[in-house]
Amino acid sequence: MLTTIAVDAMGGDNAPAIEVEGAIQAARDLRVKILLVGQEEKIRAELVRLGVPFPREKRLHIEIVPASEIISMDDPVAQSVRRKRDSSIRVAARLVREGQAHGLVSAGNTGAVMATSKLVLGTLPSVDRPALAGIFPTVKGRGTVLLDVGANAECKPQHLRQFAIMGAIYSRSILGVRNPRVGLMSIGEEEAKGTDLIRESAQLLKSAPINFVGNVEGRDVFKGDVDVIVSDGFTGNVILKTSEGLVEAMMSLLKTELGQTVVSQVGGMLSVSAFRSVRKRLDYSEFGGAPLLGCRQISVICHGSSNTKAIRNAIRVAKEFHQAQLNERIEADVNLLETTKNL
Repeated sequence: MLTTIAVDAMGGDNAPAIEVEGAIQAARDLRVKILLVGQEEKIRAELVRLGVPFPREKRLHIEIVPASEIISMDDPVAQSVRRKRDSSIRVAARLVREGQAHGLVSAGNTGAVMATSKLVLGTLPSVDRPALAGIFPTVKGRGTVLLDVGANAECKPQHLRQFAIMGAIYSRSILGVRNPRVGLMSIGEEEAKGTDLIRESAQLLKSAPINFVGNVEGRDVFKGDVDVIVSDGFTGNVILKTSEGLVEAMMSLLKTELGQTVVSQVGGMLSVSAFRSVRKRLDYSEFGGAPLLGCRQISVICHGSSNTKAIRNAIRVAKEFHQAQLNERIEADVNLLETTKNL
């Protein structure tokens, strides 16, 4: 049976064009069924523009699920989630809760997607707070998982302990790391450094069922020496946004320099080839979206400015999440930790 993913077609900055095109690519490449949720006329118009006849092309498994309302990027989160019960993200989450889809993908208002996921999908009984897991490229080629990257601005040590367990399971199950090395984000490697939160969390992580290697610093994010980095959501989001800005600036500078530098034909070809290779390795769209770990069911959140590739890959992440039975593994491991702690 095909994995079914509900896509919030009205959430992104360029919705529904990007969401529809990304969904078509995913349906063709990944053997998944897509439920496009949103305003039917606009979605249908995009499908027609892209050459997909409806109600459904035989080779693709794509359906439209109507939703009359949209939660915009400027809408107040709490009020919108409660009042707009027929919003595209609320309907998509409901499809997952009712078993009509295995997971949801949205590039909409991040706060609204997180709040809706918690409200409609619920959280795993043994998880206090779900966390957003971002994947960062490294010089060693294997991605590093950083969580939380924005779901929880303020945390307690037990939250970071749960983040560490969930991150290790994600790295092992999705990225194929056999025994993920877990680090705790601080301002120095020494145990005495950092806030009270960091020092107390380090003591808890030492006894957790993970391969904890100690404190790490911001410069370690891209080294590839650790596989999972744990942080509160405020710090994690600053790291995420700073990294995105740095990558954009670096790519822009490299592109300008390549265009202005006079090189031989062979040298020029090599330079352009290297630039394209680096750009691909640093491209956030290669990683899709960030899964909200700790929810009862699958929720993957994308950038509002996501392109077609990012939506396609976010659907891939949701499919892999489902096939790996990640929620079941998280629940089992966190339950084991709590049981051991209470002995």
